[in-house]
Amino acid sequence: MAKLPIEARIYVAGTVVLACAVIAAAGPVDWGVYTMLALLFLVCDAMPARLGVDRAKVSMSYAATLAAVVLLGPGGAAMVAASALLTPQPLPPVKRLFNAAQFAVCGWAAGLVFQGLRPAGGLDAGLIAPFAASLGVFVVVNLALITGVLLLTEPSAVRDLLREIGTLCAGCLGFGWFGLLIAAAWYVIGLAAPVLVLLPLFVATWAMAQVAEQKAAQEATLNVLCQAVETKDPYTRGHSERVSRGSVMIAEELGLSPARTEAIRFAGMLHDVGKLGVSTKLLQKDGRPTDREFAEIQLHPMRGLEIVGHIDFLDEALGGIMHHHEKLDGQGYPLGLVGAEIPEFARIIGVADTFDAITSTRSYRRARTIEEGIAELRRCSGTEFDPVMVEAFLRALTLKGWTQPPDPPLPSPTPIPSPRDHDDPDP
Repeated sequence: MAKLPIEARIYVAGTVVLACAVIAAAGPVDWGVYTMLALLFLVCDAMPARLGVDRAKVSMSYAATLAAVVLLGPGGAAMVAASALLTPQPLPPVKRLFNAAQFAVCGWAAGLVFQGLRPAGGLDAGLIAPFAASLGVFVVVNLALITGVLLLTEPSAVRDLLREIGTLCAGCLGFGWFGLLIAAAWYVIGLAAPVLVLLPLFVATWAMAQVAEQKAAQEATLNVLCQAVETKDPYTRGHSERVSRGSVMIAEELGLSPARTEAIRFAGMLHDVGKLGVSTKLLQKDGRPTDREFAEIQLHPMRGLEIVGHIDFLDEALGGIMHHHEKLDGQGYPLGLVGAEIPEFARIIGVADTFDAITSTRSYRRARTIEEGIAELRRCSGTEFDPVMVEAFLRALTLKGWTQPPDPPLPSPTPIPSPRDHDDPDP
């Protein structure tokens, strides 16, 4: 706790105090139901699924809390959720305490909504709408509390959370219905209900883990491709990552959806992947390339499409990779597209790519300043670049800034040996 910023300590303490007040105000509960739901909560919490957000996990334990919303009311739901304090996961005390408190608050809020909307009578179809509302409140409050603590402790992780929030919400809203299933089974078979739903809960946890693992595999694939490109040319080390960041800055400023923003991030990372098909000697050449050499370089967008064109999840990103060197006036390559013929992703990447190229050292020139890069974008706005993209990037630049990369190390003065294949005999 002492390592947390003072604002974060106040936030955590406030959440804990609220949870304690909620639990203290809880009325009498059925201890048999409470015990079984608390045990179900802890069993599920012992097997969390890893998410795409750094170090973040989710378990199906919240289904037990949502079952308590139906069976025990707001206070009972808060008490079941507070079982997170005893989770078998190896968590630091402060994180364990905060998790238990915020789950309790979520269960209490969801319980209040369900209690207010629940019609008189037993468990029937009339409970579906109230449960749906309480489930939505649970997810919203949970994400709000987590976002709050991340903003105070790890602001950089908020961006990752927002990137994954669509998938996360869909999963939580879908799997949350297990809570109603548990409650309905309880009315029919009593204490055996939690045991009956354990298998589908574990399958649901496994499914969420597979989504996260698939995303991690996608990221690893893209990173390997980026590293392969940058290994060929030390002067572009980090270039793909910076272009990806710049493209996302523009996308966010334009208000693109999270899914499209994620796609533009991929496109920025892979926009130069076609350079794997360009001679390393040409990429590292001092001075300007000849016309013939430049013609070879101009093939890299099409080669990039050949390399990654069959990766299904890239989707709209492929247009950005293929056309990021097109110009608004039709003087670009590879197809000489004009104006709106150029895909939106390509117009976004073109701005970020050029700005980073201007402000980075290359084999044939030194880096120019950020101010010079801005002036160049303004000069070419309307001819080479879409003015909307340029202005969006400059607004984002004012808000978020830009860090220029350090100059790459000078090439070794050691003479380069004559080319030899790895199967050639030793000289």
